[in-house]
Amino acid sequence: RRAAAVIVEMARAATISGRGVLLAGPPGTGKTALAMAMAASLNNSPSSTGVKSLKSPEGKKGAPFVKVAASELYSSGMSRTETLTQALRRAIAVEITEETEIIHGEVVEVVVDKPLFEGASAAIGTSGRLTLKTTEMETVYELGGKMIEALSKEKVVSGDVIMIDKATGKVSKLGRSFTRSREFDAVGANARFVSCPEGELQTTRAVVHSVSLHEIDVINSQQHGFLALFSGDTGEIKREVREQIDVKVSEWVEEGKARVVPGVLFLDEVHMLDIECFSFLNRALDASGSLSPLVVMATNRGVTGIRGTPFRAPHGVPLDLLDRLLIIMTTAYTEQEMRQILDLRAVEEDVKIDDEAVALLAKIGSETSLRYAMYLLTTAALACAKRRAESVALEDVKRCYALFLDVKRSTQYLREFQSEYLFNEIDDDDEEDAENAPFNGANASGAPQTVDAAGSGDTGQPMAID
Repeated sequence: RRAAAVIVEMARAATISGRGVLLAGPPGTGKTALAMAMAASLNNSPSSTGVKSLKSPEGKKGAPFVKVAASELYSSGMSRTETLTQALRRAIAVEITEETEIIHGEVVEVVVDKPLFEGASAAIGTSGRLTLKTTEMETVYELGGKMIEALSKEKVVSGDVIMIDKATGKVSKLGRSFTRSREFDAVGANARFVSCPEGELQTTRAVVHSVSLHEIDVINSQQHGFLALFSGDTGEIKREVREQIDVKVSEWVEEGKARVVPGVLFLDEVHMLDIECFSFLNRALDASGSLSPLVVMATNRGVTGIRGTPFRAPHGVPLDLLDRLLIIMTTAYTEQEMRQILDLRAVEEDVKIDDEAVALLAKIGSETSLRYAMYLLTTAALACAKRRAESVALEDVKRCYALFLDVKRSTQYLREFQSEYLFNEIDDDDEEDAENAPFNGANASGAPQTVDAAGSGDTGQPMAID
């Protein structure tokens, strides 16, 4: 976490351009959670106001967080480099600032003229008047059918403080005026009181629109157009279109009309990328300037082969790309850390659990995996609800532990009863060799070998817990 905090500070200072981050560690050590925490920390900075866009505490849109699994690149229907390009540009937000005229005031009176006879259409002869005031002035506005419909939809009545966008006609109700706070003896819990606006009714306000570079690409693509944003079928976009958009965005930034907010692109299972994708990422990280997001990669592999080549490298990543990355190693959680995580998970899922049950889950997690312990927490809560108890007890965890196997016990079960299955590709000699082989996933020739995931001392039965 300390290393990730340093990366966040470098990203805020815009000193990490041309580099990326590699999170390497065993499965279940929090690599994805660490990447999402980095994106959330970037949103809390004053300099950052998607696919997925996390939000700052003030409720504004923040730096976009885009998560892509390497396996998705092979099933997207586009070239792998095009898919990576779109993911990179989705992780870059552009905040476009424009000025708009608004009407901001307290409603004094709303009068709607009804049709002369019942058979008339609602749009024929429908008109009205809206009286607004501030602390300094009061004005009467003539209303049309659309504006009356917008006011009715927001349930605007006398005493409300509203804001109307003149360009779009959008009506926003901000709350009730303090001058009307004593009209009722009781108000709802969601009632909000605001002061009467000061100054003039019509003012000019700066409005910020946040879009990603990929959305701008799709809108300006003649082949697809704006509707492709809703269908999801964007297809491949020409390189010339992207170059023109980059030039235009740079002009907006120089003129002060827009601001580029680089986000976070999280590439999971990066060892599954081939040499073509690695070469493209190498070139993409070379791109200097603000049009480059923070690329965070994650892998749980050691020294393994580079896909598409006969060579092997650490984490399955070529050495030239590995040299550009800041590597953060994650380690397995201790039993005490697992207990803290399970306590937080129980609060998040609104599950009451005894201290003995949490200690047992932490012990199970240290011997199996944290994910398995968290699954047991959810299933134990269901077992607790079945017997109508108030909190998860030790017996609920034991029952779920006996019902649901972890990877080690499942593998041991398969070895004991493999002859009863329809297909069995492991003979006795292979089984004996696998039991004597180290846990490295491959033999000296590089071919996959059978791994005894049960470990020593496991009998396939639920562990005895006193």
